[in-house]
Amino acid sequence: MPSATLEVIDKGSASPAHPAPLLFVHGAWHAAWCWDEHFLDFFAGQGYRALAPSLRGHGASPATKPLRALSIADYVDDVAQVAASLPTPPVVIGHSMGGFVVQKFLESRDIPAAVLMASAPPRGYLGSGMRWLRRHPWHFMKLSASGRSLAYVSTPELARERFFSPHTPEALVASCAARLQEESARSGVDGLLALPRPRRVRAPLLVLGAGHDGAVTAAEVRATAKAYGTEPEFFSDLGHNMMLEPGWQSVAERIHTWLGTRGL
Repeated sequence: MPSATLEVIDKGSASPAHPAPLLFVHGAWHAAWCWDEHFLDFFAGQGYRALAPSLRGHGASPATKPLRALSIADYVDDVAQVAASLPTPPVVIGHSMGGFVVQKFLESRDIPAAVLMASAPPRGYLGSGMRWLRRHPWHFMKLSASGRSLAYVSTPELARERFFSPHTPEALVASCAARLQEESARSGVDGLLALPRPRRVRAPLLVLGAGHDGAVTAAEVRATAKAYGTEPEFFSDLGHNMMLEPGWQSVAERIHTWLGTRGL
């Protein structure tokens, strides 16, 4: 079983058709709950074992140092800890910052496959930071000075701008905004400096993007796919939080189909 030091939501069981567990890694300001809304039950129902940890300092997972000091390497260690607790190497699915963490995890681990959903690109967070600076210069200056960013993503208006499409129901946006939590300032710096090294990655990757993504551009999704020798696939009607948006099932079904073609 996964270590008790991390919150891990664990559903379903491996089956002969789907022997590899699926390990879902959340992005910044989120926790395991974002996968538990739809994806874990969907994949458990398809015959997979599906797990979602909350990275340390997120959800109900404790941290041994202040949140602001947590690094991408700490988050990679969390993924490795849960993966090592499983009977077979998992397929790892990462969203947003979680996709960045997954890319770092893959540099030194052999796993059957991985999926990147609206992932931060291998070239890091610089593009995202510059867009934030241009869009909300006062927010960017305050968060840069304080190391605290939650206030600038957690209103319904700001959450919609970054995480959701224009047509997402207001109640869903407000519910998500209320569950967001502070993110590590150190992890943001690592997103500029501790960049992934795609040439070290051997696992096959599925790279997915969203048409109404307020955090990751289509050009960044294409650059990510190119770095890993594959072609990106886009869901034109969805926002950044592809696992929560109405239409999430089309994303889940595409992942399920892709895994099936690989015997997973």
